[in-house]
Amino acid sequence: MTVTLSPPHLVTSVIHVGDWALFELVFLGTSASAPSVHRGLSSAVVMCNEHRFMIDCGEGTQRQLLRSGLGFRRLDKILLTHGHLDHILGLGGLASTLGRWEALEELNIYGGMSTLARVNGLMEVVFGPGQIPNVGIELNLLEPGVIFEDKHFSLSTFPVQHRGPDCFGFLFAEKSRRPFLPQKAEALGIPPGPVRRDLAAGNPVTLPDGRTIHPDQVLGDAQRGAKLCFMGDVSHTGSLHKPAHEADLLVIEATYLDADKELAKAHGHITAGAAARLARNAGVKQLVLHHVSRRYRMQEILAEAQAIFPETTVANDLDIFQIRKDKALLVKRAQYAEPGAENEEYAKSDA
Repeated sequence: MTVTLSPPHLVTSVIHVGDWALFELVFLGTSASAPSVHRGLSSAVVMCNEHRFMIDCGEGTQRQLLRSGLGFRRLDKILLTHGHLDHILGLGGLASTLGRWEALEELNIYGGMSTLARVNGLMEVVFGPGQIPNVGIELNLLEPGVIFEDKHFSLSTFPVQHRGPDCFGFLFAEKSRRPFLPQKAEALGIPPGPVRRDLAAGNPVTLPDGRTIHPDQVLGDAQRGAKLCFMGDVSHTGSLHKPAHEADLLVIEATYLDADKELAKAHGHITAGAAARLARNAGVKQLVLHHVSRRYRMQEILAEAQAIFPETTVANDLDIFQIRKDKALLVKRAQYAEPGAENEEYAKSDA
């Protein structure tokens, strides 16, 4: 098996494209349970404007940050789907690097109660008992609802079922906005330039001829923005249709195939087929599968999902997606050639 990767490059935060914001998603690790030769453990970074959110931090994540070109700058928010070690063990090394070499000012880690208890123990190993407040690390308890918001988008969390309590998914949603209608501005004799910009921002303006123009006169109906729904490990999909509804991109695990659905159930995971049925029934635009088992070839996972939901991709480490309203693009792809399962000697160990 071979893997071809282009040289590391600088991934920058994404600005607005036209009237709509753009999310950028970089996969750092896509393997289930344990790393393989070509896949690291669970981690991804979502960016919008100046904000960066890491989701999970499996072992080896900081090296993947360097390989991706992202580096450590502005990495101050880490979201944890749950507390299993393959999703949090990289926090120790990352926090140590940030604290000792990168002049860490603040690192906010978000997770459920049991997850944060594990993280607290890990941080005390790294920095010493009682030192967490002194090194700029803050542990934030997750509860369902909005946890971050600015004028362009909101980030909310919702509960998912896996093994044990306090498991969460994350929803990045651009705020709705009313598009500016140039044809109406032309009809009203509104000149291009700052006046139109003020109207587009929702502010009334007074023209040189004395007329006052209100935003309602040149703005269309409110339209929803981009929607990215990200989930890690899940055991049931029934409650996930609502948060995933009409997402432009749904990211979810695919640890098993339908042929092994009883094994998936026993270990608290779902199959590629179950993920695809969720995507189809929730009306999403694009499905990306991650947290994949080493027991299968990637093409087997892809074939099962695409038979149900054709707009499916299986993520590789260092893949980059851009998500905006009604469109999700794979803009950088790590190409794999895999004649068989990645690590057949470990094929019985995924859980």
